[in-house]
Amino acid sequence: MDVLGKGGRLLGTTGVQRRVRLLRQAWQPSVVDDRTHVLDAVAVLERGGLVAFPTETVYGLGADASDAEAVTRIFAVKGRPADHPLIVHVAGTEDLGRYTEVVPASALRLTETLWPGPLTVVVRRADHVPPVVAGGRPTLALRSPAHPVAEALLEAFGRGIAAPSANRFGRVSPTTAADVRADLGDDVDLVLDGGPCRVGVESTIVDCTGDLVVVLRPGGVPVEVLEGVLGAPVGRQAGPGAPAAPGTLPSHYAPRATVVVVLTVDEALDRAAAGGGRAGVLLPGAAEVPEGVTLLVADEDPDGYARVLYARLRQADQLGLDLLVAVPPAAHGIGVAVADRLQRAANATP
Repeated sequence: MDVLGKGGRLLGTTGVQRRVRLLRQAWQPSVVDDRTHVLDAVAVLERGGLVAFPTETVYGLGADASDAEAVTRIFAVKGRPADHPLIVHVAGTEDLGRYTEVVPASALRLTETLWPGPLTVVVRRADHVPPVVAGGRPTLALRSPAHPVAEALLEAFGRGIAAPSANRFGRVSPTTAADVRADLGDDVDLVLDGGPCRVGVESTIVDCTGDLVVVLRPGGVPVEVLEGVLGAPVGRQAGPGAPAAPGTLPSHYAPRATVVVVLTVDEALDRAAAGGGRAGVLLPGAAEVPEGVTLLVADEDPDGYARVLYARLRQADQLGLDLLVAVPPAAHGIGVAVADRLQRAANATP
């Protein structure tokens, strides 16, 4: 059994402890790119502007979380429904008490172990937090990102930054600064360039408002790690009464190309060859493809697949593909999140 010490920190040499250590290494780039201008970004946020900034998962479109007018501009720029909540990015676990009246023990344990990192906890929103940040709901999503540029920005700004992904609503999330500029152009006041994102898909979102922690959206932290930290089972599917969470609509993360998800390479090749128009396949590894079918390759390892997923979806559009048939990676670890994103992209097909 995994044992947690004071503050929820793992004791002993356990599989979960090793996994957390490996995850941290994967989340953390080694340097801050010298093209970033954190103090300029702080000035933009202070005057109610929008700043795109890198995290280990995807780039976010940020505004001062305490400025309702600035946060409203995020919704306008993205074309995001007003009832779809945002994530507030904070410096660390010590900030939980600033945004919720009562800090759940589960949220404290998870964040002390896994923050900074790709984990978002949903808690009860404190009354002073502008309702617009939470889509008018009584809960609030909080995360501490593991990227040196994001960490420097949060430290310099000194307050929470509300930030969804820095792209038009429902489209493919950005994992480079160039993606942000291509999607949003002059609608974002400043873009901090921290290089390509290391994880490549969004954070895991968990509901910590009840007795049982429940995964609302799979992401960068696998369920197995959550259960190891808590020493208890985690709900893997949200029920009808669960809080609303970002990125959980049936249709999301979609390129312009029609996406079809299948389970085997042979089926993908057959569907693409019979699809008509300009067709491509997204596969976990190389393969021979029929004439006229474009091959987009991801890594066989789920972590590697996740890292390039959104780049490949964008590439499908850049190549003018009409159809992209995708085979997800193995359904363990972050592979669950990759399969989730591919299915939501497929659901966008009319």
